[in-house]
Amino acid sequence: MEQEKRVTEQAKLETKPTQTTEIDGDESKEKEGKIISGYALKFGETSKDLGGFVEVITPEALKEVDLSNVFLLQNHDYSKPLASTKAGTLKLKVDEVGLHFEATLNDTSYAKDVYENVDKGLVDSMSFGFTMGVDSFDKKENGEVIRSIEAIKNLNEISVVTIPAYDSTNVQVDKRSYESFLETTKKTKKEDDNMEKTLIDREQTEMRAYENYIRSQGEEREGVTTVNAAAVVPSEVIGEVFDLKRSNYNLAQYATVKTVSNGQGKYPVATNQQAILATKAELAEIADVDADMFTQVEYKVETRAGKIALSNEVVEDSEVNIVQEVKDQLAKLVENTDNKHIVDLLKTFTKKTVATLDELKQIHNVVLDPALNKMVILNQSGYNYLDTLKDADGRYLLQPDVTAPSGKSLFGMPVVLIADSLFANPKAGTFPMIMGDIAQSIFVARRNQVTTQWEKFDYYSQGLAVIVRNDYKKIDEAASVYVEFTPVTGA
Repeated sequence: MEQEKRVTEQAKLETKPTQTTEIDGDESKEKEGKIISGYALKFGETSKDLGGFVEVITPEALKEVDLSNVFLLQNHDYSKPLASTKAGTLKLKVDEVGLHFEATLNDTSYAKDVYENVDKGLVDSMSFGFTMGVDSFDKKENGEVIRSIEAIKNLNEISVVTIPAYDSTNVQVDKRSYESFLETTKKTKKEDDNMEKTLIDREQTEMRAYENYIRSQGEEREGVTTVNAAAVVPSEVIGEVFDLKRSNYNLAQYATVKTVSNGQGKYPVATNQQAILATKAELAEIADVDADMFTQVEYKVETRAGKIALSNEVVEDSEVNIVQEVKDQLAKLVENTDNKHIVDLLKTFTKKTVATLDELKQIHNVVLDPALNKMVILNQSGYNYLDTLKDADGRYLLQPDVTAPSGKSLFGMPVVLIADSLFANPKAGTFPMIMGDIAQSIFVARRNQVTTQWEKFDYYSQGLAVIVRNDYKKIDEAASVYVEFTPVTGA
């Protein structure tokens, strides 16, 4: 079961200074502590759209949850713990509103920053990481689909979050139960226009024209939309919707993916400019800002496709749904295509050759901006090497992290593990890795992804094809680093 994250806006965060007694030798002295409180989650409040549905948490969701080992974190970062129930610094209470917390923050610089930001009202949102237990879906008459979280299996952490938005960092949803709901809905009633795709008569005509085009092997073109003499696949022949978030092994889930309406265009990005405001004398004209505020990521989608023919004898005689199996494999081809292009693009970022763990730490601490939502991508060989290293106290270098895709983190960065076959060692004894913010590094412009199926009457067979139209571009050259790690003895 995948780890999910959710934002709680208007968490009613409050601060409260308190006095604690500290013993120093034979003397006791008063020390000011810092307490924040609020709601980590609320019952019955409707979320924003989570990808086809909204969500509410029922009052029964926390009844069976063990709250004895929960951390309070900053932005889901396990390297920055603020308090914990085990240490007695985090108190949790379920009431009629939701899950209330009160935390005495530890004495660290980042904890003081959190306290000050909450106290000044700069931060007012919470998020929580959990594992789903039981959920259900209900479709209202107006077409809205509501997911009810009826039971949470595990609550691992709650976090004070800086950005009060439903973004990829603070909202992660395991949609398998939603997909199952959609399948059941399709089997028991007509497909809902508001659920999947709005179909209109004009498009139905276009679909029939496209089918005639396929069957005539391109000779009949009446009613078919073409670009540069090539037929455009109409939306009705979409057989599968390829959800880039469906598989943990699809690297596109970590990138910035946008559905674009044209084959080429520009994606505006705010620059990381460091300009300052000029001093202005009284009644003097305001000076122009000496900086480029925006840059453009230009994209131009390319069409990638593949097809396969199945004899109807094979289809009829197979004990399994061979057509569906082939469609699943075609979907895997799309995933493989994403992975290959994203890895190849990531390897063109600034290259660092390192030999020690201290050099790796320097990339994390100095080279990469501290504001980035950093992760590290390792291949199997590099993961195995780092996973066997211990520090002077006998602790493994890779630390457990329930929020990380691999279950481990490096220097607080979640580790994403991919196969050596996709991310090969450049040479024996050298391990490649990507360190950085993948969402700020890679832009995937997705124009269309479809599967088509047609009858080949003369051959008593069926044809299946998958077509994707997309492009892969860099967003921020400084957001990631390509590392080649050749460890020396004792690293």
